[in-house]
Amino acid sequence: MKTYLQKRNSGDVFDVFEDLFKPMFYDEQLDSMRTDIKETDKDYQLSIEMPGFKKDEIKVSLENGYLTVSAEKDEKQEEGSENAKYLRKECRVSCQRSYYVGDKVQEEAVKAKYENGMLQLTVPKEEPKKIAAKSIAIE
Repeated sequence: MKTYLQKRNSGDVFDVFEDLFKPMFYDEQLDSMRTDIKETDKDYQLSIEMPGFKKDEIKVSLENGYLTVSAEKDEKQEEGSENAKYLRKECRVSCQRSYYVGDKVQEEAVKAKYENGMLQLTVPKEEPKKIAAKSIAIE
């Protein structure tokens, strides 16, 4: 879903109304996977912010030229004390984002590293197609 409203500063009178309609107007998943893409001579380097996830909760796949990064985790806590204000607390977090990298990229060529909440992906560039120069005869 596309972003139609920009985030407002905290304490704004419209915060209450924005929170009511946020699922219709604002996609928070885009904030959870901020990506920097750097181009070098031989590859593309993607730096994706994924704080709070463990390495085994992240999945990277390549299909039909699309590199898809997804992550999912369940947090469950049960409170049993008399002073607790809630009896059960559950939280499910998931996010997904796809990047078109080209049809020629092989899965084995993509390198991935996860450290300190940052997923680093290195995707090799496709070899540019060389077009042979042809001479056209003039009548």
